[in-house]
Amino acid sequence: MKVLVIQQRYGIGDMLIFLPYLKALAEKNNVKISLLAKKTSRSSELFKAESFLDEIIDLDSTKDGISGFLKLSKEIRKKNFDKVYIFNGSLRYRLLAILAGIKSVYQYPLFTSKDIIFQTAKVFTEPLVGKILSTEPYLSLKEKDISDAKNIYRINEKTKNIVLGVSASGPTKRWDVENYIKLATQLSNYKECKFFIAAGKSDLEIIEKIKKSNINTICVTMEKLSISNILNIIKNCNLYIGNDTGFMHMSAALGIKSIGIFTDSPAYSYSGYSKNIIPIVPMGETVESTTHDTLGKDNISLEEVLSSAKKFLI
Repeated sequence: MKVLVIQQRYGIGDMLIFLPYLKALAEKNNVKISLLAKKTSRSSELFKAESFLDEIIDLDSTKDGISGFLKLSKEIRKKNFDKVYIFNGSLRYRLLAILAGIKSVYQYPLFTSKDIIFQTAKVFTEPLVGKILSTEPYLSLKEKDISDAKNIYRINEKTKNIVLGVSASGPTKRWDVENYIKLATQLSNYKECKFFIAAGKSDLEIIEKIKKSNINTICVTMEKLSISNILNIIKNCNLYIGNDTGFMHMSAALGIKSIGIFTDSPAYSYSGYSKNIIPIVPMGETVESTTHDTLGKDNISLEEVLSSAKKFLI
């Protein structure tokens, strides 16, 4: 039995939201699954220590358009899959399954869009596996890697170790870095803290502001580290505070309480699936009303974020 799962969404957070359903399908079929996913989801790094995967097939730009589609269908056909589960309503992937000669095809209703992604995935998967599924993802890491990260970065229990997720996929989703500097300053006055700055190479301007600030000596920036290294650092931390970004979803999937600052993205869709995510939304909005085009980054109260953080540092 060979099983393919298609999850074509772009981000790290999206992929982690689907983790419970990927594991459930592997368990139900009693096989390791093949996953067709975009490189931007960073699946190969996220799932490095997981046992449910056989392989990851990259869905990259060479597989766009008609010629790319035909190239992909030939690649999939050669693998002789018996089943495919398609976590989207795209006609493109239905045709892919047909051209690849896969006999058993399970897919969202065609043209499904604007859904609450964890709810749609749950409703789709549960009848297929015959049981109720938790929406909570649990990401596995190797204990030795966690221990090594603790030693390398001198993480200890006397200090409150906090991930600051200052990065975001766009400026409207990013709470101002000055707010994070003020927040870290006040938290370090409250408890002895060490901050791990979760940002990428595209965030050098933000990182530079932090390095020039008064919190520089108690910060470790992670822009040069791999996802694998960052995951092991996060697992050693007490708390995540930051924007709705992949780092928040990684933290939640590792069992770390995560204060998510939602300024301009669907707060319920990206927090409602996990008890570990504590959403903070702009003043005047609710978790359900905060979505794309809310444009609320200037309406997030520093005092509210600080108060929420203190609760988890007691």
